[in-house]
Amino acid sequence: MCGIAGVLHGSTSARALINTLKHRGPNGIRVEDLDSASLAHARLSIIDLDGGWQPLHGAGCTVIGNGEIYNYLELTETFGLSDKLATGSDFEPLLHLYAQEGPAAFQRLRGMYAFCLIGADGRTWLVRDPFGIKPLYVLQKDGAVLFASEPRAFLESGLVAPSPCEDAVQELLAFNYTLGEGLIFDGIQRLAPGAIVEVVDGNLIPQGRRPALPALPPRRETDETALVKRLDAVLEDSVRVHQRSDVPYGLFLSGGIDSAAVATLMARLNSRPVTAFTCGFDAPDAKDERGKAERVAKALNLDWRETLFTEADFWEILPQVAWAMDDPTADYAALPTFKLAQAAQGTLTVVLTGEGGDELFGGYGRYRRALRPKWLGGRSTVPRAENDGAVARWTAAAQAPKGLSLLQQAQWADVTTWLPNDLLLKLDRCLMANGLEGRTPFLDPQVADFAFTLPDRFKVRGRYGKWLVRNWLEGVCPTADPWARKQGFTVPVASWIAPKAQDIASRISKLDAVRAVRTRKPFRRAWRLARDGPCCSSPSGRRSIWRAQTRVRL
Repeated sequence: MCGIAGVLHGSTSARALINTLKHRGPNGIRVEDLDSASLAHARLSIIDLDGGWQPLHGAGCTVIGNGEIYNYLELTETFGLSDKLATGSDFEPLLHLYAQEGPAAFQRLRGMYAFCLIGADGRTWLVRDPFGIKPLYVLQKDGAVLFASEPRAFLESGLVAPSPCEDAVQELLAFNYTLGEGLIFDGIQRLAPGAIVEVVDGNLIPQGRRPALPALPPRRETDETALVKRLDAVLEDSVRVHQRSDVPYGLFLSGGIDSAAVATLMARLNSRPVTAFTCGFDAPDAKDERGKAERVAKALNLDWRETLFTEADFWEILPQVAWAMDDPTADYAALPTFKLAQAAQGTLTVVLTGEGGDELFGGYGRYRRALRPKWLGGRSTVPRAENDGAVARWTAAAQAPKGLSLLQQAQWADVTTWLPNDLLLKLDRCLMANGLEGRTPFLDPQVADFAFTLPDRFKVRGRYGKWLVRNWLEGVCPTADPWARKQGFTVPVASWIAPKAQDIASRISKLDAVRAVRTRKPFRRAWRLARDGPCCSSPSGRRSIWRAQTRVRL
């Protein structure tokens, strides 16, 4: 929806911060200086195009937020707020809820959000949604608390030097993303997913954290037919509220189960053909699911549009993605995501996607391997890495509550590490860089409550993950071929990089940032393996060559 920035308990304006985030708010910028705060908003208009400009004021409170509160209509009706609202903004009801309930109001929100709220009671809050769909970064400096939607606001305005944190660098090299609240740049913090933090005299005082998942073991249910019906109702309701928008919306459609599920429900809920974009790859070793996506689109009467990702796109888009990912990840799926956003720009403003379906309904092969005994090939979901310290930090970050099943523990680990710090970060940056808002109907509190506590056998059974979702999809959209083997979203980066490996290695191994974290010898060895080894034919080889390429980010 936008970019936000602010200075709390400081004397400077937030204008310099918001000017670095113009790409997040192409419809305009507003800056407001209050007694103890400066708040700034770069707007991508989604709901109430004329009246939804922020900061918003009401009931003696002020709020500035990024994202969408999907249940704002229900909250307005439940609490009788209609005659109190001056706009149709989805964030305005929050002001009146806070005036009535204080911070307990934050627990009622259904959506993706990061906001700063200053109450009539004099208390100031920074809050982020439970899954971490929308980002928020914080810098404490000279007695003030500064916040922004992207760390570039602090870096490009000169408030902090881009000096790397060694632990975070090692995490990036080990996992392709970083962990926890510390950022790869010293001094900048991420607000944790679900965090509710009070700002008191320039200090951050955590006041709780809203969890993304219920810490409950699997339910005892056996009626698969009843569960399929409940799944249909839960997903339809989530897609319905995620479509709330005053601007054009559509979806990204791959050949996979999750996006096909979203497409099926959007087709059901809309009388017009829903616009869907699919990306394919122009390379002989690429996994290209355009054919499957086209069949689904025809079956659902979608307005289907395909875009092709070529080698020329790779070299053109890679620097743009590196710029957009100022909180770096090395996930090569960012490349087609960025290309899809470019293709959709001008046609759509809101895009629904399938992120979160694998994590909530047990879709990954590693979940099935974690449930097998070792003598049948079972293995831990703890990622392998050369750096023992990074692995230890991952293990601590991924620790699940007691009483959960092995499958739930693996799901919990992904939802608290990889999902917010890689997949959702990638989605936010790649779409916002192109003036689009990404929405994730699987990552909804009501969907999570239903999915996470399903009996394990309705998630993983035999060689299939997402068992219940596959059963449901077979009934509502059999063209999606839900029992087909999961193909994944593999980008043929190895075949594009390998011919130029020697030249690239010579160039980037001389960069100070690269030499600070890797000596030339192992760096050149990695490139030599990428150039001469079987990198194009093996997944591990493809990962090695891509990781070598992404060192340039540092």
